[in-house]
Amino acid sequence: MALTTWRTFVTVCRLGSLSAAAAELGYTQSAVSRQIAGLEREVGVPLVVRHARGIRPTIAGEAFRQHAQTAVNEAERAVRAARDARDGSPVRPLVVGATPSLAAGVVPAAMRGLLDEAGPFPWQLVPGLTGELCERTVNRELDLALVTDAPPGLPDDSRLEREFLGTDEMVVVIPVGHRLAGAGSVRIEELADETWAEDNEGSAALLRQHAARAGVTARIDLNAADLPGKIALVATGHAIALTPSVMRTTLRPDVTTLRLFDPPTRGIYAVRPRLDPHPSAKSLIRQIVEIISLHSSNR
Repeated sequence: MALTTWRTFVTVCRLGSLSAAAAELGYTQSAVSRQIAGLEREVGVPLVVRHARGIRPTIAGEAFRQHAQTAVNEAERAVRAARDARDGSPVRPLVVGATPSLAAGVVPAAMRGLLDEAGPFPWQLVPGLTGELCERTVNRELDLALVTDAPPGLPDDSRLEREFLGTDEMVVVIPVGHRLAGAGSVRIEELADETWAEDNEGSAALLRQHAARAGVTARIDLNAADLPGKIALVATGHAIALTPSVMRTTLRPDVTTLRLFDPPTRGIYAVRPRLDPHPSAKSLIRQIVEIISLHSSNR
């Protein structure tokens, strides 16, 4: 089977559209359709199904996609390794995935420490949510992912090695002019009349669970596309929000934070492939643990 066809298939699955895949890969839509049809003939089962909004893999197609993605990623690694060796710099880049809150401050700071200690080498930071990052690590797109066990939790996959790095408490972000600014710790009941903004279901679930334990309801009336969008809603006075405390040093100056009594928490984990781990992954994990420990001691 041609690797080009495998790459086309995983692109179609990722984008959910023949036309979008054609545009990204530089083919015509009919050429993409022919490649998929030819692949289905070789495999012997239908791999995709068409629906009103595009294309999705069949059950067999999803099973095939996971292995095809790994093969495509390894092929790309092989090409990069050969080119690096040709150029006299066979240094394996470190590709790090991180949830938005960890990508905002902890990971860049840890990477700075690692580079100062080990010397410069190529690296890349890929933000994403826990489920996506774990899948990309399984597929060898990432050498290391820094994730959390916030709902829906960490996937259990024997191909990944998981390491607990520390616990982070959630704090409430409010505008600097808010009536409770400077109050220190508050009970969630004091915020019962507030409008909340959220950017992902994991954080929203933590908020709802914490409010329910206190016998109140958190009104999540505003949804943001991402973490910066959520903080922007807070800064402009539209809402307040629940945010990981590891982000406190990276927040914009027109917001501040409140600690909660008995706050919701989440565990921070490193996940990496069990096979052929990146040689610098352990050193970066050590840097991250130091930063998390320092942050916890300064709460």
